[in-house]
Amino acid sequence: MLILLSPAKTLDFETPLPKQAQELEVTKPALMSQAAELVKVLKPMPAAELEKLMGVSPKLASLNAERFSQWSARPKSSAVRPAVFAFNGDVYEGLQASSLTKAQLEDAQSRLRMLSGLYGVLRPMDAFQAYRLEMGTSLKGHAGGKAFSSLYDYWGLQLVEGLGQELAGLGPNPCVLNLASDEYFKAAQGLHKHSVNGKPVQVISPVFQDEKAGKFKVISFYAKRARGLMARFVLQKRARKPEQLQAFNLEGYRFDAQSSKPLQPVFRRTEADTNGLG
Repeated sequence: MLILLSPAKTLDFETPLPKQAQELEVTKPALMSQAAELVKVLKPMPAAELEKLMGVSPKLASLNAERFSQWSARPKSSAVRPAVFAFNGDVYEGLQASSLTKAQLEDAQSRLRMLSGLYGVLRPMDAFQAYRLEMGTSLKGHAGGKAFSSLYDYWGLQLVEGLGQELAGLGPNPCVLNLASDEYFKAAQGLHKHSVNGKPVQVISPVFQDEKAGKFKVISFYAKRARGLMARFVLQKRARKPEQLQAFNLEGYRFDAQSSKPLQPVFRRTEADTNGLG
């Protein structure tokens, strides 16, 4: 089972790494050369152009213009941080990577992948430089000797082929646990039509619903955290088969068989369970 997550806009390059992470090898992103080609497109852009492209404040645009200007394909160790400890949004608060054991982090390195607008895909211990480039950004240009019309166009085929190769090494029944947002999974949606070892890839996309005013619906903040919680559950339980996901019960969520579909299991949490988290 290959686990997919989205990255986070918020980054943490300050908190010391936990002891168990310091014992692991820091790795290089698999698509670093392709990332370098994208940076060549972004580096010449002034802050005002990045502000318009990314839809961010002048302050954030200036920060990222500086980041791209300092970006290096061979960065100093002081300028990088392992991905799973660098991302710091709701998903990663649910994952709580710093509390995973060394063995669980090693398992994560083998089958947890974070999709990225700049790096394509990252393993937990892949070291990257601080950046901001959302997959849905309307960036187009020439990189790597060819034109691209969007980041989906740039990354799509490379992502599907790369993830397919990784799935081939994870066992005879290829399965993807899609815990990424729609924006990011769109870059890898070719997996739906992909086959590994002669078998079609199963893409499982859980839905997390919370009760509000007597009705269950997806609440963005809670759903993001729940994606991280499920990734944590899979790593802690060493789950490998889709049916094992039904046991997910962190922070009050429960599998709801009646609302679920084979590739879209639904997990619900009542208001009472939410309030009980205190």
